[in-house]
Amino acid sequence: MNTYQTVVQESRKLFRLALPLMGAQLAQMGMGVTDTIMAGQYSAIDLAGVALGSSVLWPVMLLFMGCIQAVTPTVSQLNGAKRYLEIGEIIRQGLWMALFGGLAAALILNLIGPIYELLDVEQSSAKISIAYLKMCSMGIPALMCFFALRFLADGMGYTRPALLIAVSALLLKIPLNYALIYGAFGLPEMGGVGCGVAQAIIMWLQLLLVILVVTRRRFNKTQWLRRITRPDWLRIKNLLIVGLPIGATIFAEMGLFAFTTLLLGRYGPEVVAAHNISMNINAVLFMPPMALGMAATIRIGYRIGEGQAVEARSTAAIAIFSSLLLAIFGALLIYLFRDPMIQLYTEERNVVQLARQLLMFVVFFLIFDATQSTAIGTLRGYKDTQVPMKIALVSYWVIGLPLGCTLGFGWLAPPLEVYGFWIGLAAGVGCASILLCYRLFRLSGNPALIRSLSPTPEPEPGR
Repeated sequence: MNTYQTVVQESRKLFRLALPLMGAQLAQMGMGVTDTIMAGQYSAIDLAGVALGSSVLWPVMLLFMGCIQAVTPTVSQLNGAKRYLEIGEIIRQGLWMALFGGLAAALILNLIGPIYELLDVEQSSAKISIAYLKMCSMGIPALMCFFALRFLADGMGYTRPALLIAVSALLLKIPLNYALIYGAFGLPEMGGVGCGVAQAIIMWLQLLLVILVVTRRRFNKTQWLRRITRPDWLRIKNLLIVGLPIGATIFAEMGLFAFTTLLLGRYGPEVVAAHNISMNINAVLFMPPMALGMAATIRIGYRIGEGQAVEARSTAAIAIFSSLLLAIFGALLIYLFRDPMIQLYTEERNVVQLARQLLMFVVFFLIFDATQSTAIGTLRGYKDTQVPMKIALVSYWVIGLPLGCTLGFGWLAPPLEVYGFWIGLAAGVGCASILLCYRLFRLSGNPALIRSLSPTPEPEPGR
């Protein structure tokens, strides 16, 4: 088989994993967009409240989800090495992690009020946001368990259920939002807080649906349901060694965006609304490259499990190049159609004008945002999570946030306000992208380092 045929064949395998994940991520993002649009149609204050709540919900949720995400590369490598029974034990311990993490995340969301006071967030928006987060917290433990079971399916190369579950959830979220926001069908009119109630219901629905998936025959060889085991702290520790840096990396990026939103809260609901609209549009077009990184985690993990380090490097190159093309296409869409995109969210003139200007930042940094996400996903396939975490922390919190605050608050020059913060965001993302791609280039060509991160296990007895 020549080089061209090899690239085409591997690209097909990668995109066969990635396309359902792209659809799932877009549908998952669609629920956030639905909240933003429907709360925005109710009132600008409710839009700001939901935006502030989302800026806290997603980083907290993704911090704990990221820890559980160690399941994906672990399962994919064990799948490549055909250690199916060990996959079952990994999932049982992953569920314990999910339960503990979900309860901790719910507690954090219920204690967020003093943070808003400390940051001097506008009171009417903060009140809605706090109630929204309390409603969402009721579904967080179910969502964490959903992720643990979904990562079992993903890690074994079965990514289509993620798409079907996400689409089902989105289709239910829209009427639930309408009923709870506006008080339809005899339900109370809750405004933006209704989005949180609907979100909690959806989280439990997703858990029920994924249970239906992972109890099917194709997962029988893992025997994950054969028995209930107590927490195995050694296995949990090994998962956390990989997972904690993943969670910290996700939290570093999402935390930067969230903290920026909270800092902008002092400028009023119109600025927060325009910022949130721009971030939503960026996030929608960021989902396909992100899904490509998730598929690269699975595919590279499988190849490392099979002992194919050279072939894994080809997969990494295909993933990065494909992500770059997707990002360029997304940037062109924003540049050409930013006005109709904004009008989906709101028609308030001041919000529209500011969002239109902020989207020009997105046009430039979407390419960096996409490539850094795919590079991180690719590195996770090698179980390389410590160095990416350090890169993320430095890029976002040592470079991005201080620069944004300096320019936004005008510590050294006249304040640029929201524009200064967006310059900081762009700088942080750009730095992360360059450093992560360099790390991937060095790691993928270093067999000794690959073996130290992902030692190939021996086959199970009898195989």
